[in-house]
Order: sequence, then C-alpha cells, then structure tokens
Amino acid sequence: MKKINKILISNRGEIALRIIRACKELAIQSVAIYSEVDNEGVWVLKADESHLIKGDVLQAYLNYETIISIAKKSGCDAIHPGYGFLSENADFAKACEENGIIFIGPKAEHIALFGDKMASKVAMRSVGVPVLEGTDEPIVDKKAGAAFAARIGFPVIIKAAFGGGGRGMRIVHKEKDFESMFDSATAESMKFFGRSEVFIEKYVVNPRHIEIQIVADKYGNVVHLGERDCSIQRRHQKVIEIAPSPRLSEEARRELYRISTKAMFKLGYESVGTIEFLLDENDTIYFIEMNTRVQVEHPVTESISGIDIIQRMIEIAAGDRLRFLQEEIKFRGYAIEFRINAENPEKNFMPTVGTVTEYIAPGGPGVRLDTSLYAGYTVPANYDSMIGKLIVSALDWEGTVNKARRALDEFIIEGFPTNIPLHQHIVRDEDFINGKFTTNYLDEKLPQFNVVNPETQKKIEGKLKSIFSRFLF
Repeated sequence: MKKINKILISNRGEIALRIIRACKELAIQSVAIYSEVDNEGVWVLKADESHLIKGDVLQAYLNYETIISIAKKSGCDAIHPGYGFLSENADFAKACEENGIIFIGPKAEHIALFGDKMASKVAMRSVGVPVLEGTDEPIVDKKAGAAFAARIGFPVIIKAAFGGGGRGMRIVHKEKDFESMFDSATAESMKFFGRSEVFIEKYVVNPRHIEIQIVADKYGNVVHLGERDCSIQRRHQKVIEIAPSPRLSEEARRELYRISTKAMFKLGYESVGTIEFLLDENDTIYFIEMNTRVQVEHPVTESISGIDIIQRMIEIAAGDRLRFLQEEIKFRGYAIEFRINAENPEKNFMPTVGTVTEYIAPGGPGVRLDTSLYAGYTVPANYDSMIGKLIVSALDWEGTVNKARRALDEFIIEGFPTNIPLHQHIVRDEDFINGKFTTNYLDEKLPQFNVVNPETQKKIEGKLKSIFSRFLF
C-alpha cells in the first residue's frame, strides 16, 4: 500500500469540509482550493493549506490543469474530487495518473464507461443486469427518435446521453409532443454538458428509485452497503434520501444486492460507486445508471452501516484491501437525509442568495448536519443551491420520522428563503409517514402542501429563538 500523506480537494462547500474531516482522522494533510467568491468558505479555513484560483469562479473548480499544478507544487500525493465538477471526468482522472498523482476514485476507463449512459447499459446488460428497453446509440435526429419512440410505445423518457442530475431529461406521454420535447431536451443537454446527444427509454410509470452503494478494492473484493430510496424528487432532482427503503420486499432487496455486486466484480470496478435502479409496482428491476463518485446522500448509508465511505475511498486509492467481509457489515435502524436548498418554495423553488443573518442548527442524538454555513456567511449565486444536508437516524422508521420532525423544527436559517418549510410538510404527510411514495410523490403532493409563507415562518422561528436563548446565551 502506498502511503498518502497529503490530499488536494478539488471541490467546495460541505463536501470539501467532509473530506477535510476524513483526512484529519486519517492523519493526512489537506489542501483546499477556492474561487474569488469563496474566500469566506469554512473549508478554506479548516484545510491545512488553501490556494486561491483567480478568474472565472466556475472554472476555478473545473480547470484541471491548474488544479493538478497546485497539487504538484504543494506536494500532494492524491486528489479527491468530491461530487459534481470534475468528479466524473475521465480526462481529469487520467491526467492525475499521468502526473504521478493518485485520483481518489475509480479507474478512468470506468468513469468513461459509466459516463456514457448507453455504453453503460450495454455493459451492464452483458453481465446479467436488467435494463430498460431503449436506444443503444446516441440520437440527434428527432425524426429517427420519434420513430423509435413509437416503436417501443409511449410514454418514453428522453435523457441526455452525456449528463445527469435530471438535466436534459423530458418525459413524453403522447406522440404529438415528442418533437417539441426532443428539442427542449437536446437544447438543455447542450447548455449543461456541451453535447446535444440524447437517448430514449421506455418510461416506467410510478416507479421507486432505489440505489445500491458499492465498495470495491483493487483485488477483486466487492461488497454492498445496502440500498437507499431516492424516490422523493422534484424535476428529477433528489430532495430526500432514505436508507434502507421502508417499503422494499426482501426478495427485491436480495436481488438488487446480488446483481450489483456481481456486475461490479465482473467489470473489475474499484473504489466506491452507486448503481441506480427503477422498480415498478411489481418490483421488476431496471438499471438506469451508475455514478462513479461519492454520492450527495452517502451519509445515510454511513449512519446505518457505521462505515466511513470517504475514508474507505482514500484507503482503496492507496492500495489497501477492504477491511471487512460482506457478512461482517451490520445494518442498524433507518436514516433520512434532507437536502437543504437556498430556494423559495413560494416562487416555484427559485434559487435564492444572501447573507445568513441568524443560524441555529438542530442537534441531539441521531442528528447530523453536513454544511459549511455559519452566521454572517454570504451564499454566492454562482453554484448549486444546496447549502447543507440534515441527516437523522433512529432504530426504527417511526422514530426516525419523529426525530426528523423535531430536528427540522429546530433548524433556523434567516437571511434568505430555504426549502426547510417543504421538508416540514413532508414529514407530517401520512403517505410519507407510512413509507408510501414513488418518484411522482412531490408532483402529486406539492399542490396540497401550503408551504408556510415567510411571515408565518418568521414568527415560528422567533418563538424558537426565544426558547433557545434561555439555554444558549
């Protein structure tokens, strides 16, 4: 095993802070990079060393030549990409290797394979994983696309071939809407990913979105860390993630574990990764994609398994063997993660920015908060609207929901709107409490949720601060 002494983190925000904490526990030095609008970021202060990248504030986290140069000059052995930005860029992983720097993630060839949604479907099908009926080649011609969609039958879903995160994705229920939806999907794909190619799949009505966390070393050892239910989404963007799924049959669960570990073994995958599936109302399983990075929702898996996923990534990249067998992994209870976004639910979830004027974080047993927020911090307008993740865990589902309700009610962020009121409604909804939700849950529920208006929310927060002040000041 090669000793890693110093890691550059090519990311920002809460995930950069998360990696820094993992480094400290492993006695590894951390190096942060930051853009000109991120100079007040808490991760910049917490890292052992920090480097400003001047110029375009997005390119600061995307220009891998500059990032690798900083890593070499600062004496780093490795780079951890976090999620987003360069985390699934095969060229970046290859450039790290060519410059003698360890890329903390899978091999470049696997990043490239699973970054190509159609090639990954073909590969997974070849190792026995069921996939949705759809195109195996990119489509740029909408007439050809319309003909294919008509052949497999509506509804269909159009997806960006070289992207993810719900961008460049459109559901088409009727043949007459196909061409306009195709134009919309390809235009969005070009805007976000620089390529307009899409692929078409049969659309599963009212599915559950289940993903399997995989950990694999360089020696052919592959284990799973259970499943996560990511069905609660808005515009194909995950909002809440749960481990384990509260309404998944044991038969489906065992099959998901079996095909996932078998596929990664056969393909020679190494590092952590997440295999995502759709399950229909009959628990029929369909592979949709593989993410070759740490997921935003990894904390819920850590909560029920007790395994630090970031630390395992680092150790595997250094050449370490897995430290546990599958039968040694014991799952305990449930965990829920709430993505906290700077957005206004009353204005169609429009992203918001501003300075945090008041900040009180929830706490207590089974409450974890991954965020880089603090009172006085100004949220920049240049990046994703997610500003934190609230994770709660308990021994059973009912206790976890009760804890979530309490923790969300304690959470106060003032200075700009957030989606905390939406989460407060969800944890009080009977269908959520009973674990009855699919990917259409929010589409159906949002009209029923009278999201608390800012003035009412301010009164609630005022009362809470008054109570907290007796104990905190």
